[in-house]
Amino acid sequence: MTAPAPQPSAPDTSSSLADLRVQIDSLDQQLLDLLNRRAHVAEQVGEVKKREGTPFFRPDRVAQVIEKMQQSNGGPLKDLHVAAIWREIMSACLALESPQRVAVLGPEGTFCEQAAVEYFGGAADLIYCASFDEVFHATAAGSAQYGVVGVENSTEGVVTRSLDLFLHSPTHVVGEVSLLVRHHLLRTSNELEGIEAVLAHPQALAQCQTWLSKHLPHAERRAVSSNAEGARLAAGNPAWAGLASERAATRFGLHIVAHAIQDDSYNRTRFAVICLPQTLAMPPSSAKDCTSLVVSVPNRPGAVHDLLVPLKNNNVSMTRFESRPARTGQWEYYFYIDLDGHPSQPNVAAALTELRKLCAFYKVIGAYPVTA
Repeated sequence: MTAPAPQPSAPDTSSSLADLRVQIDSLDQQLLDLLNRRAHVAEQVGEVKKREGTPFFRPDRVAQVIEKMQQSNGGPLKDLHVAAIWREIMSACLALESPQRVAVLGPEGTFCEQAAVEYFGGAADLIYCASFDEVFHATAAGSAQYGVVGVENSTEGVVTRSLDLFLHSPTHVVGEVSLLVRHHLLRTSNELEGIEAVLAHPQALAQCQTWLSKHLPHAERRAVSSNAEGARLAAGNPAWAGLASERAATRFGLHIVAHAIQDDSYNRTRFAVICLPQTLAMPPSSAKDCTSLVVSVPNRPGAVHDLLVPLKNNNVSMTRFESRPARTGQWEYYFYIDLDGHPSQPNVAAALTELRKLCAFYKVIGAYPVTA
C-alpha cells in the first residue's frame, strides 16, 4: 500500500530572510546531490539500452514518470510546474545516455523550436533548418533522429506544405505539441512610426491581418521562411519589423513594440514530432490517441461517401478531413484524415481494414497520444 504524501508544514513566520536563505541553500545542495545520483543511474540505463538495442528516447516513459510525480505531488507546486521540472530533469539525463538530435525550423527563436523544447526538454541537440522540407529531409536521411513540423493552426487551418511532405516521406508521427502562439511586433526601436515593412511567415501575417490593417495599413507585408527569420532580418534594418515570439525578441535584441497582436486570442498551432520507424516505432495506445492517414479513392460517384461508412459502422470518430490535389492533372485528390483512437483498438483496426479495401492509395502517417 502506498504511503500518503506528507502534508506541507505551516510556514515559520519567525524565521528571518537570512535564515530562510540558508535553508534554501541547503536544500539546493541536497537536490543537486540527488540529481547527480539520478544521472549516474541514467548513464547505467544508457549502457543497458546500447547492449539491448532499445530506443533511448521513450515519450511514453516520459509521460508515465511525469504523471506519477504529479499524482504524488502533495506540496504547493502546481502540476504544470512539476511536469516542466521533471521533463527538464529527464532531458538532461537522456543527454548523458545519448543526445537526441532534433531538426526544427530555424533560425533560433521560432515557435517550432519552442515546441521541440516543450517535447524533448532543453538538453536536446537542435538542428536548425531553413524550411519544413529540410526538416523532413534531415529526419529521413538520419542526420536528425527526430523532426518537429507545424501541421495545423486554429486560425488559418492546415499547413499545406507539411501535408504534402507527409505523402511520400518515410517518416511517421510519434507525438504532437499544441502551442499557444502569441505574435509580437518586434523592432530595433520601441515605436510604431517609420515601419515600412513587416516580415514574418505567411501564416503569421494572416493571423495578424486585422491588427496590421488598422495600425500599419501602409506597411508592406513581406513573407519569409519563418517568424524568427523575419525577426533576424528586422534586427538589421530599422525600417523593418518582425512578427515573432519573445524568444526571438531576446535572441535578436529587439524591442516588443506591440504585444500579442494576433487576431484570435486563443491562437494555437499543432506541431507533429516525426521520425523514422526504426528510430521509434508507433507508440503504444494511451488514454487518448489520434491515428492520422492519407488516402485516395477512384474518381467515381459516391467514392468519398464510401470512405465514411467503415468509420460509422465501427463507431470511430473522424476529427479532421482535408483534401489536397494529387497534381496528376486529372482532378484527383488525396484525403488527409485524423481518427479518434489507436490501431490497436479493435474497432479502429476493423475500420482501417475496411477502409483500406476502398482506397487506391492508403498510408498511415502515424498513431500517437494527443495533447489537451
